[in-house]
Amino acid sequence: MKKLINDPKDVVDEAVVGFELAHGDLVTVSHDPIFIVRKDAPVSGKVGLVSGGGSGHEPLHGGFVGFGMLDAAVPGPVFTSPTPDPILAATKAVDSGAGVLHIVKNYTGDVLNFETAADLASADGIEVRTVIVDDDVAVKDSLYTAGRRGVAGTVFVEKIAGAAAERGDDLDAVAAIAEKVNSQVRTMGVALTPCVVPHAGEPSFTLADDEIEIGIGIHGEPGRERIKLEPADAIVDRLLTPILEDLPFASGDKVLLLVNGMGGTPQVELYIVFRHAAQVLAEKGIEVTRTLVGNFVTSLEMQGTSISVLKLDDELTELWDAPVQTAALRWGR
Repeated sequence: MKKLINDPKDVVDEAVVGFELAHGDLVTVSHDPIFIVRKDAPVSGKVGLVSGGGSGHEPLHGGFVGFGMLDAAVPGPVFTSPTPDPILAATKAVDSGAGVLHIVKNYTGDVLNFETAADLASADGIEVRTVIVDDDVAVKDSLYTAGRRGVAGTVFVEKIAGAAAERGDDLDAVAAIAEKVNSQVRTMGVALTPCVVPHAGEPSFTLADDEIEIGIGIHGEPGRERIKLEPADAIVDRLLTPILEDLPFASGDKVLLLVNGMGGTPQVELYIVFRHAAQVLAEKGIEVTRTLVGNFVTSLEMQGTSISVLKLDDELTELWDAPVQTAALRWGR
């Protein structure tokens, strides 16, 4: 195992310190318990947004803390949910009296621990709503989930709900927007290589040099099928077809297209993937009006990609375009 780490036990602690030093203009970090909050939290009169989960998916979630997106992120150990205590502490830190929305990827540990934290916050008089993100179309009821997994579509939920909160929507309205985004986004991914969790010291699964896993999860969970490596266009077809069939998307739809890297894939390859995905959508009469390409929800150093398609309307487009200023996503400000 070759990694730029010291002691595997210290990976998250040291990474959070580095994040704080790099982005102290945007965030403040609590180290005991660990959570990241935007510099001006709590923002008076604004609904607070809290998300989190296991580390190893950076820039998710800490990289999305800031104006127009999350108010706090709670990083757990690598690929492991944070416990309720830091989630509760983060919830209290961002509550200004307008309530707090928890955005939770659909993994059993995350769901249970955020639910416990929400109950404890409610007992302290904080109104909490929870939105579960489950955008992955590849599999249902995996090793980690009951139902579908929450993957790269989480970025859309956090950005658009964050913009709704920033413009002053109340808690019910922000939660409704988040639910709407989740209902209209679909994602599917592929792995070319496994990743190595630092404390394990060995690959999380095995793939032969000529094999890929279609429908992989962001923790290395199995997908739909293991096949021989194909040209990029054929792989894109395998990912995009079930996405478009699942919602379903139709001619005349306007969409936001995200090609997300899993951590070890060069940007040049992501643009090759984006090229064919955009061409396929155009052939079907689906108009790509907003785009995003890069590493946003990763799986350590895994080579691979995921494709996410969000059906847009005027309101969602306006909220996506709204100013955002975080470590990993920023425009308009």
